[in-house]
Amino acid sequence: MDKEIHKSEDHKFIPMTSIASRTGQEVAADVYYYTDQIVNIIFIGNPTEEKWYLIDAGMPGSTEEIKRVIANRFGESSKPEAIILTHGHFDHVGTITDLIEEWKVPVYAHELEFPYLTGEKSYPEPDVTVEGGMLAKISAMYPNESIDIGKYVKPLPTDHIPGLPEWKIIHTPGHSPGHVSLFRETDSLLISGDALITVRQDSFYKVLTQQPEVNGPPRYLTTDWKAAKTSVEKLTSLNPNTVIPGHGQAMGGQELKEGLQNLNQTFDQVAVPDYGRYVNGEDPTH
Repeated sequence: MDKEIHKSEDHKFIPMTSIASRTGQEVAADVYYYTDQIVNIIFIGNPTEEKWYLIDAGMPGSTEEIKRVIANRFGESSKPEAIILTHGHFDHVGTITDLIEEWKVPVYAHELEFPYLTGEKSYPEPDVTVEGGMLAKISAMYPNESIDIGKYVKPLPTDHIPGLPEWKIIHTPGHSPGHVSLFRETDSLLISGDALITVRQDSFYKVLTQQPEVNGPPRYLTTDWKAAKTSVEKLTSLNPNTVIPGHGQAMGGQELKEGLQNLNQTFDQVAVPDYGRYVNGEDPTH
């Protein structure tokens, strides 16, 4: 392992799954997402062309699985131009140190995520006290320590992804300080990360069955609900035709529009938990 990069001290496989695990869907000719256990990783780039980009890096322990998906879509020994992180929580950076070790490609993230990606600071511990289902209650098992990818992490520009000028970067904090979402105006395609998702993430049954419904960010890891609400308002105002979330299945059409409007209008009632460590305070990482 490169001496300048390190996995988190609490890096470990998390035994969670869903009916969508190990399945993928092409949302556009150049956009494909794959569900790794319970989280989505996204590939931007036409498989007939050489250049492509990876959005997020999946769950711990899934390196070989992700490489197989890449080989099937882009060819053996293919590697991305860069990795773009929506944020640095364990289920979005689970394989990143392994992939960087092999690929030596830049990793772009919002600068407010840098402390958690360079070994400086750990995320707040998951809130096991928060209102929610079983996955919230067992969230203490989820890694929250920082990784260190050192020189490989680069700051995202404020406007668009390097090499992908049609994709706008939208700062959507709340779930984490430097959380970002990605939006392409030409087809109104939104990559929301965990700013909003399409499954009730704290419910074991709904995660397992992937019942589609527009939801706010996962409760047990969201630390600034005021910012999270503003981020949902920002994404709703884009009026996306399609959303690929960090958790849950891609959604579009009238179902998405109605779901977004409902979430936006009732966020305080349906998204913000009634109780929990972070409900009444601002992000403790600030």
